Amino acid sequence: MSTFGLDRVLSPRSVALVGGSSRPSSLGLAVLMNLKACGFAGRIAVVNPNYTAIDGEITSPDLKSLPFVPDLVAITAPAAAIPGIISDAAAVGVAGAVILSAGLGHGAGSLAETVAQAAHRHGMRLIGPNCLGVMVPRVKLNASFAAHQPAEGRLALISQSGAIAAAMIEWAAERRLGFSGIVSIGDQLDVDVADLLDYFAQDDHTNAILLYVEAVKDARKFMSAARAAARLKPLIVVKAGRVAQGAKAAATHTGALAGSDAVYDAAFRRAGMLRVYDLRELFDCAELLGRGFVPRGNRLSILTNGGGLGILAIDRLVELGGVPASLTTETIAALDRVLPQGWSRANPVDISGDADAARYVAALGALLEDANSDAVLVMNVETAVAPTEGIAEAVTRCVADRRARNSEVAALVLASWDGADARTAATFERARVPHFPTEDDAVRAFMYLVRYRDASITLAATPPSSASTFAPRTAAARHVIVKALSEGREWLDPVEIVALFEAYDIPIVPTVVARDADDAVDKAVPFLAQGLAVAVKLFSRDIRHKSDIGGVILGLRTRESVAQAARTVLARARAARPDAVLQGVTIQPMIERRAARELILGIADDPTFGPVIVFGRGGTAVEVIDDKALALPPLDMNLARDLVGRTRVSRLLAAYRDVPAVPEDAVPITLVKLAQMAADIPEVAELDINPLLADETGVLALDARVAIRKPARLFAGQTRLAVRPYPSQWEGELALRDGSRVTVRPMRPEDEPMIDSFLKRVTAEDLRLRFFHFTKNFSHAFIARLTQLDYARAMAFVALDPNSGAIIGVVRLHSDSLYQNAEYAILLQSDLKGKGLGWALMRLLIHYARSEGLKRMSGQVLTENISMLSMCRDLGFATCPDPEDHSIVDVELDLSRPVADAEAAGGLIRPGAIKAA
Repeated sequence: MSTFGLDRVLSPRSVALVGGSSRPSSLGLAVLMNLKACGFAGRIAVVNPNYTAIDGEITSPDLKSLPFVPDLVAITAPAAAIPGIISDAAAVGVAGAVILSAGLGHGAGSLAETVAQAAHRHGMRLIGPNCLGVMVPRVKLNASFAAHQPAEGRLALISQSGAIAAAMIEWAAERRLGFSGIVSIGDQLDVDVADLLDYFAQDDHTNAILLYVEAVKDARKFMSAARAAARLKPLIVVKAGRVAQGAKAAATHTGALAGSDAVYDAAFRRAGMLRVYDLRELFDCAELLGRGFVPRGNRLSILTNGGGLGILAIDRLVELGGVPASLTTETIAALDRVLPQGWSRANPVDISGDADAARYVAALGALLEDANSDAVLVMNVETAVAPTEGIAEAVTRCVADRRARNSEVAALVLASWDGADARTAATFERARVPHFPTEDDAVRAFMYLVRYRDASITLAATPPSSASTFAPRTAAARHVIVKALSEGREWLDPVEIVALFEAYDIPIVPTVVARDADDAVDKAVPFLAQGLAVAVKLFSRDIRHKSDIGGVILGLRTRESVAQAARTVLARARAARPDAVLQGVTIQPMIERRAARELILGIADDPTFGPVIVFGRGGTAVEVIDDKALALPPLDMNLARDLVGRTRVSRLLAAYRDVPAVPEDAVPITLVKLAQMAADIPEVAELDINPLLADETGVLALDARVAIRKPARLFAGQTRLAVRPYPSQWEGELALRDGSRVTVRPMRPEDEPMIDSFLKRVTAEDLRLRFFHFTKNFSHAFIARLTQLDYARAMAFVALDPNSGAIIGVVRLHSDSLYQNAEYAILLQSDLKGKGLGWALMRLLIHYARSEGLKRMSGQVLTENISMLSMCRDLGFATCPDPEDHSIVDVELDLSRPVADAEAAGGLIRPGAIKAA
């Protein structure tokens, strides 16, 4: 249900506590005390039939007896009573409940199921059960049993653990950091991480979101929410259980490499989330993000009165991928004027142990002017020469003065004061200067922010268009899979694998089948004639691991040796597995590439996130080497290059000594093809290419294994992918009124340059009618948000000129969090209006919305946009003036109403060709 109803739950005007108690140390009394102590301005009621009053509050026997309907109900009653409480709450119109009690159980027939069904019938939201509660300091709400009241701030915390939420409150109090909201979600009976990500992403009072995650329940919902939120503000996540789930039996190398935690890591990376690995790191990130700091880049200057500490900081910076800032000649000259002779004249800037406050301020002022520096870490070791507290005060005054003179301070300033006492810490807190106990903490926190900045840039990057030209022969590939499944098989045989790979243009060594020794010789002759040695391998669909029974013989160069090898492997198979059906042997040429690198590529199946693409160093010791990286499909070329670049073996793909480089995109495009296969064919359960040879001539798969099965579950769009892939089935043509046709397809991320060009061909007046204000300049970030769609939540169709290929019209749809109502928008190239293009695109969009199961389609139109209003009425939209802005007309189409067959079909005449009337 996502954000539906959460406004009233997290900003309630009234609260009722059900299960309040006067018993010391009880959950009910703790929650009541917090509700009263936080200064909540709304009405508070206490419900408990066993008391007349609790802590001075008159009680009511049940919710129906209250003189008002509370927005939020906090429940601390015993588990057995909760179904009745929820039924009463739903009946009187309560918006939501936070269930702090535990013991409702799980699964079919449990109290939890009964509670969830009762709430869902009435659209009532539930947080919990088994949680710490909800705290929203801005509205002075504390419906929890936390020990202390959190301060108001701009950090949101979503936690699956009540203990983690409580620890964060304690830590934040020490650092004078506050929260926009804290939600402990417990068992996630209704409201889950994704719902709250959607809510806080749109919350104007939240600058950054912190998460503590143990497990994701709905991968696609989570990925959609996280990707959307990460485009708007930083998301920092701690994931528990990194080791416990790591080991599992796997049928392929890729399956063994793709441990559960590694898949979560890939999911977080794909969503643009910043992962940290313990609470200390989470606190350090919060220290910076809670104050709204993000560096310009990864170059750090270090100012210190202790040279050794400065060197340690530089070492850690380089280890973590940061760059020590290279001081400009102007900065060195400025420091020469204010520092004594003998200073380091390099980064770290060592101003010696006798440095006083004036020397610190002078040096810091020079570093803040350095264009080569993105941040400055100021460190101090207390000496008897200068009081450390006075230096801290001087540094913070310098920072405050610089901020006052320039709202965009040249560089981020961090502090690390060795042995700082409470007064020194308070000095930094008042000045909003992030401070850390050690240089290691400070550098790590800085680098986490650099990673966040890089992730933000990656999210908005425009992928190259080369990958979009890849056109697999999906029907041929599916024929191979369907035939194998119809025969009850779980593995493709070598010949089927070759056919599958050829359909996806993945180079693979030729494989031919021979029935017996004589046939093997005949099949080997063409290869032997080319001077190639051949390999003879057992061909039996019943024997998975051929080498385990001696079913592989390599390096054969004569007819006699081929015949003998075929007889040998067949005899070994009959002896080892007399029950197995032997189809014969396969003959493959032995490929000798002197400088080839051995890689592994594959598809693994994760129970939470579905297919995962694995890449790394291949060979027989692949698990021992463990040089691998994972990514969620689908992939574009940017994502594929990033996947390759995260491995050590990627360095070997470049030229070294007398070894030529592998073509730059040979491996990434193969990964893109593999990811497309995972999207197209959900029956591919696991796939292993090991080794994939890569050299200056390109790539070649030497050996591959493919496991197949009917998928247990599919997301919308008949795919197992957690990230909904590009919907190619909606590519086709639209016929206009004059009989001409235009190409139409879903928008792609790489369309950004075409959209930029398209917007330049739209008049300023048409842009005003579309965006409701005059604008002609569109930033990269703005266009990236238009083109980089989450197809699980939004759709945009582009109409293309069939001659030039240029975009001439765009229509888009974005659904609400319930996936029931969707808002539309349309824009056409100005000189093409009046030809029926807008009508055709709107018909297509309505057809798409109905196919997705949406209930309503709505929009806002300026009253002066007569042509748009006329088209909406003709298409069946209801229109009415906007109650808050009389210059706007609200339009809405009921998509659930019965329609004629032709209209329901949207003019679809064949797959991939859409015709509008």
